[in-house]
Amino acid sequence: MTVRALLIEDDETIAEPLVEGLGRYGLMVGHVSTGAAGLEGPYGDIVLLDLGLPDMDGIDVCRGIRRVSDVPIIMLTARGEEADRVLGLELGADDYLAKPFSMRELIARIRAVTRRSQRTATATATAAGPTATAAPASPAPAPAVTPPAAAQPPPREQEPLVVDRRTRQVWVGGAPVSLTPKEFELLALLTEDPGAVYSRQQILDRVWDPHFHGPTKTLDVHVATLRRKLGDPAWIQTLRGVGFRLAVHSGVPAGVPAGTPSGVPEAVRP
Repeated sequence: MTVRALLIEDDETIAEPLVEGLGRYGLMVGHVSTGAAGLEGPYGDIVLLDLGLPDMDGIDVCRGIRRVSDVPIIMLTARGEEADRVLGLELGADDYLAKPFSMRELIARIRAVTRRSQRTATATATAAGPTATAAPASPAPAPAVTPPAAAQPPPREQEPLVVDRRTRQVWVGGAPVSLTPKEFELLALLTEDPGAVYSRQQILDRVWDPHFHGPTKTLDVHVATLRRKLGDPAWIQTLRGVGFRLAVHSGVPAGVPAGTPSGVPEAVRP
């Protein structure tokens, strides 16, 4: 299947070789040079978004796209500031790539992001089950149903999250997840009370140090990285101006990895 991409990039010296190079890899690329034109779409299967646009900030373009679509977004940026990258990820971008970059790396990231998107779409279609193909009893046409506004999907039900504090191991759907010590401590804190909101200061005090005086964006970077490693950003929810929480769960998960001591891990299922 041909991947359709929308490139939002104002620098023709960058856009032209990108369109040509992506085309050689089989992508169908549409190109616009302003944020306003980018917001008009069509977005295709993936959006490649430059942050330094002439008419508006790329961050605002990302925010605007996310209001109406869940299309995967990869930010292309020459900005080296950590805060810009973190803000973009928090607003819904799926990945970012700092300029200059190689075509091979961009293609690899496009493939990785579109694979995740396709898995999510397949899981959603599977969860819909027979109701998606059920025919109405009456021969009259069924009324049109307006789909809900785009929203972040909940973590997939068939992939429970298991956090074992004793062995400091984490699994999603039986697959191990490799975390750094700080990432593990952050996730373990959130699993203490899924659904409860932990303020930024509470997390910094518990995971870092009560006397931590470093940049608070360090927390945002760890949250963004943790979301990517868990494979679904909806596991960790952001409450603007308040803090973070783990997605609310119910029930007892199945498929806990073999060898995990009974009663030891914290398991979370939406």
